[in-house]
Amino acid sequence: MAEEEKAVANEEQQQAPRMQIVNQYIRDLSFENVAAQKGLQGEVQPDITVQVNLDARKRSDTQYEVSIKLQCDSKNKADQAQIFLLEIDYAGIFQIENVPEEQLHPFLLIECPRMLFPFLRRVVSDVTRDGGFNPLNLDSIDFVALYRQELARRAQAQQAEGAQTV
Repeated sequence: MAEEEKAVANEEQQQAPRMQIVNQYIRDLSFENVAAQKGLQGEVQPDITVQVNLDARKRSDTQYEVSIKLQCDSKNKADQAQIFLLEIDYAGIFQIENVPEEQLHPFLLIECPRMLFPFLRRVVSDVTRDGGFNPLNLDSIDFVALYRQELARRAQAQQAEGAQTV
């Protein structure tokens, strides 16, 4: 009886979804220190906007590349003068097994970015600090909400496209 339970447990373990980060890296990074170039002086009160885009693509049967593209734009609240602009494309290669096909898309665009985000946050903090500013510590990103917004945007675009063809 115990051997049957072990066999069932082994089979369940083999069928459980598995994710492993094979590699992670900065694919592209740009930091423009506009304040230093223009010689902005005096009291600067930054107003920072952050835009996030996600992308995933298949590399092999079980490997996927997932990237987070982040743009941080900092302007002075007083006169809207540009302070700095940071653009980064941070990617990871994931080995993913036993995830059903219908669950793969949300898995790639929710779970994988969750794994990458702490490392991206550290890079953004280091770059802004090394650029002469207080470190920019990004707030957590709700990747589930981001995914749902993208699905809603696509559905709306399809409806608009369907209305134009009628």
